[in-house]
Amino acid sequence: MKRIGMVIGLRDEHEAEYRRLHAGEGVRDLLAQANIRNFTIYLTRFPDGQLYEFAHYEYVGADYEGDMARLAAHPRNIEWLKMCDPMQVPLPGSDGWTVMEEVYHND
Repeated sequence: MKRIGMVIGLRDEHEAEYRRLHAGEGVRDLLAQANIRNFTIYLTRFPDGQLYEFAHYEYVGADYEGDMARLAAHPRNIEWLKMCDPMQVPLPGSDGWTVMEEVYHND
């Protein structure tokens, strides 16, 4: 199993809509088809006033690159990202979610 942690900013004016979108079914079935399990997004406001999303998921497949490529090419996922991406603020130097380094895990 591969664990992924990511971070990105969220625009204040889109918080309610972002929450609404993620309360529905969204692309949950596509994530499962891509062997992604336990996908969780956390939201917090840092002292700088910016909202940040932290996401974590587990990949349980055998072909991560292939599964991610198929997910990225799926028309429903493309439409989902067209809705969500403008709501987000990538970290400087990034064009989307920034993958974080795992430094500790406890089973």
